[in-house]
Amino acid sequence: MKKAIYSGSFDPFTKGHEDILRRSLKIFDEVTILIAISPNKKPLFTIEERLKMISELFENEPQVKVDSWEGLIVDYAKKNSIQSIVRGLRPTGDFEIEFQMASMNNHLYPDIETVFLSTSSEHFYVSSSLVKEIHKHGGEIQDFLPDVILKHLK
Repeated sequence: MKKAIYSGSFDPFTKGHEDILRRSLKIFDEVTILIAISPNKKPLFTIEERLKMISELFENEPQVKVDSWEGLIVDYAKKNSIQSIVRGLRPTGDFEIEFQMASMNNHLYPDIETVFLSTSSEHFYVSSSLVKEIHKHGGEIQDFLPDVILKHLK
């Protein structure tokens, strides 16, 4: 079974994230959406809320797992016998930092491979940070979030 991790803060989980996840399922038999716990970020949603929302979004898709992890992603991968990490790339300068992370992860865990998927054109400008900013100022965000996530945000 080919398994992968798709990690991020997912605060909130956007249609761009969903697009990358669904496309990764064409490559992998099972993908774990791994909510990375970052002490440096001030999240809109708690870990528990994000776990609940994303689990609800994919409740009818057994090949999608949802989990959280406070630590190195490669340690989670080793612990769960996962050999791949999925990352989405937007045309906004993501490549350099993503390449650096992939190289470091491969150094820490030589059996891990990072697979980069280019974000679809209809989502390349969407980021969780921008969605939160628009929401904070009362703007419309329904074009950027899956309905399940939007329902929880309201």
